[in-house]
Amino acid sequence: RSGAIARISPVMHAVEAFAKKGGNVLGICNGFQVLTESGLLPGALKRNDNLHFISRHHHLKVIGNDNAFLKKLEKECVVNIPIAHHDGNYYIGPEGLKALYDNDQVLLHYCDADGNVSNPNGSVDAIAGVCNKGKNVFGLMPHPERAMESVLGSDDGIAMLEGFIAS
Repeated sequence: RSGAIARISPVMHAVEAFAKKGGNVLGICNGFQVLTESGLLPGALKRNDNLHFISRHHHLKVIGNDNAFLKKLEKECVVNIPIAHHDGNYYIGPEGLKALYDNDQVLLHYCDADGNVSNPNGSVDAIAGVCNKGKNVFGLMPHPERAMESVLGSDDGIAMLEGFIAS
């Protein structure tokens, strides 16, 4: 599984201790995989439904913004962020999914430009990003760090990362 080897890296002890003390941790793409494998975030990432690597811009709808990561974005707003993954299909069982919504841990859904569900990889409930219950550990498959210049397709990643950096 993606992230399984990295999860046992010695540095993960420091990451886990930092998160337990309330430090903000952000896992993008492979980092999200590591955070789920280490248990810092619920769920798992598996192969995309189409079994192919996906690399393109895709829209995301902000579901939860009461956290350091997305606080600069309005709830329900749609951003255009690149995705680039082979193992980006977020999975969590029915009880875990209910808990995510009950605890406001779902941050982002995959969507089209109008905010309608458009799921590129088969993720449960079109989930693109989640956080932990403490709202200090964040994971997402899309790449906001690649959305910094509108001339390159989008600068929507700036607001996403500004909130995290400022916290």
